[in-house]
Amino acid sequence: MQNRALFLDRDGTINVEKEFISSPDEVELIPGVAEGLFLAATHGFKLFVISNQSGVARGLMTEDDVVRVNQRLIDLLGSEGAKLDAVEFCGHHPSVTGRCECRKPRRGMVDRVLKRFDIDLARSFVIGDRVFDVELAYNIGAKAIMVMTGYGREELEELNSDHRPDFIANDLLGAVQWILEHD
Repeated sequence: MQNRALFLDRDGTINVEKEFISSPDEVELIPGVAEGLFLAATHGFKLFVISNQSGVARGLMTEDDVVRVNQRLIDLLGSEGAKLDAVEFCGHHPSVTGRCECRKPRRGMVDRVLKRFDIDLARSFVIGDRVFDVELAYNIGAKAIMVMTGYGREELEELNSDHRPDFIANDLLGAVQWILEHD
């Protein structure tokens, strides 16, 4: 049987939104995130971070900076009992590097995950605070949950009628609780 997955935005969904985080010292978990991820994992979900990091293309950080920040995130989550299965990021930005296939809402980062893991996308969820997270869910055939942390409240007004989330949660823990109640 294929695995179910949560495809998670990073900034504003797992960690506190701080524009263009380039230092591990800037990583701060949103309260309840580790609990939510642990809960999802214990119910059989694989956990993947799928994150646009356009600061690389813009020259605000290096790919090594992103890797160090991601490692700090993994360490902080691990210290609270939560474990990610993989972290993917896109360092491109269309105005700098041109169009790519990995930048959300395109599915390239998810496709990289699918090469390593057997995932049932129809039974999976994308959780994030941006419109392009909701659009990614539609593009891969998963369900979408928008969280009100990070840019969530601002982005809610940008949603169009074609791409509505399946649920709007206060935070990641609330999203996971909703998934488990309705699964």
